[in-house]
Amino acid sequence: MSSTRPKVLLIAEMANPEWVSVPLEGWSHAKAISAETDAHLVTQLRNKEAIERTGWREGVEFTAIDSEFVAAPIHHANNWLRKVTGLGWTLTTALESLPYYAFEYKLWERFGPAIQAGAYDIVHRLTPLSPTMPSLIVAKRCEAAKVPFIWGPVNGGVPWPKGFHDVQHAEGEWLSYVRDAHKLLPGYRNTRKRASALIAGSMSAYEQFGDYLEKVVYIPENAVATERFPEVTPTPAQGPMRVAFVGRLVPYKGADMLIRASAALVKAGKLVVDIIGDGPEMPALRALREAEGIESGVLLDGWVPHEKLQSRLRQSQLFGFPSVREFGGAVVLEAMATGLVPIVVGYAGPNELVSDATGVRVAIGSRDEIVSRVRAALERFVADPTLVAEMGGRARGRAMSLFTWTAKARQVREVYRWVLGERDKPNFGMPLPDAAPSG
Repeated sequence: MSSTRPKVLLIAEMANPEWVSVPLEGWSHAKAISAETDAHLVTQLRNKEAIERTGWREGVEFTAIDSEFVAAPIHHANNWLRKVTGLGWTLTTALESLPYYAFEYKLWERFGPAIQAGAYDIVHRLTPLSPTMPSLIVAKRCEAAKVPFIWGPVNGGVPWPKGFHDVQHAEGEWLSYVRDAHKLLPGYRNTRKRASALIAGSMSAYEQFGDYLEKVVYIPENAVATERFPEVTPTPAQGPMRVAFVGRLVPYKGADMLIRASAALVKAGKLVVDIIGDGPEMPALRALREAEGIESGVLLDGWVPHEKLQSRLRQSQLFGFPSVREFGGAVVLEAMATGLVPIVVGYAGPNELVSDATGVRVAIGSRDEIVSRVRAALERFVADPTLVAEMGGRARGRAMSLFTWTAKARQVREVYRWVLGERDKPNFGMPLPDAAPSG
């Protein structure tokens, strides 16, 4: 790696150390890249106070752009429309494009002259993650200024699996049927064409870049913060083995399938299920627990604060996550970093995080087929607990070597070296192998 630290303008409209999901990811990624480069973060005003509480100074390490004149009314309109129409996250993504474009215009007003004057070696957009949200201003003008523009990680657009259209409709994802209309939006092709490099956060996203694969590098979207997952000595289960689930209780996450798959083992006193999360499926899950007669062996206690999640996970040995449409799967990595053995559906994001040596990837299929396959995996581990300790150790090793923010930032640094002409195109493997390649 070159000893030269490039000057990077990081664009992360969503970057907040006190939130979860994409805002936390944007912040964590920006912070890690800043440790490897001379970077300056540009984010939205709503994140300013939370970032300042970390010790970062506005105007020094970061700049907050005020686009609330568009963002605030769109946010309220989005909440109202979702409540009235019942439409899901696809609507949110579509509406978020409007305030993002306003943010980008304001960003160029503030930083355009510096970019054109060569103050930055690279401009890198981290968030939004969606491939449906192009850059109308920055990509085009960076190309004109001969400053490399990098976009990514980009993720999303995983097709709904066959046999789960009822779940798609329950999620209000009717707009998914016309999602490809985003290809007609201004900037769709130009952003891909003008970017010096595109970072695909998943194999699905990689495939969506079809005509531009020569400039695409695969780096998985999610990572874990090492400070939250100190190494601990695994302890054998005292009494029944425990399997945890973490996530919003919505249809596609599959908490009901985990309960059904676990029911016989719970009744036999061999397994306890800990469902961590809340959402509209909670009443149905409570009814299912009662119908199966396993109230004492299935915990439905709601959310746990994010900072306390790891200690809660450590009470389990397995992580059951039969989600059928997961873009990333950060919670899978967090469970692996804790030393739990993941049992996931081998489709989309989690399929790329878990290897055969570090967990179980059950084949996608019908709801009954998934339940049957998860049940078989649970029975295997309950029958031979030594497998749990061995595989759990390997799961932690995979997460902590390949999927930390530091590891990810160093991979991104190699992409920077590539676009700056310091090396050839990096290739880290797709998906990442257990033994990390040099790239």
